Amino acid sequence: MKIKFLVLGKTNFAYLKEGETIYENRIIHYCNFLRVEVSDVKNPKNISTEVLKKKEGELLLSKISPNDFVVLLDENGQQFSSNKFASWLENKAMEMPNCITFIIGGAYGFDDELYKRANFKISLSAMTYSHQMVRLIFLEQLYRAFSIIRNEPYHHA
Repeated sequence: MKIKFLVLGKTNFAYLKEGETIYENRIIHYCNFLRVEVSDVKNPKNISTEVLKKKEGELLLSKISPNDFVVLLDENGQQFSSNKFASWLENKAMEMPNCITFIIGGAYGFDDELYKRANFKISLSAMTYSHQMVRLIFLEQLYRAFSIIRNEPYHHA
């Protein structure tokens, strides 16, 4: 299975970077994992929110292959328990011979074109987190899903 993880910009806080690195190093033992950081839009304060989302969307869309199964991490997506997410991921891995691409957008969400391209949306919580914190939370859940699939002791039901 190949998983691509698309994020906008760099992680600014050392403690979050460290956590991301820990989980990415664990995930690569389960799948072909690729993290792609897309550069932030320059001078975002000088443009409207809609224009910013459109520019971010264009940048993200340019990193998606035509056969990718695209999953947006979005507040309006489906919520899963960790066990249900693991089951969903395992089923997608069997169905999808190509790549599952998970995308975290910017602070204002996604452009309509990205929503149109998406195959699925997942919400990590009804609460709102910074998009930088969501990276770490999602990576931990992705690692947890693989440990559940392999029946490893990381997850305690």
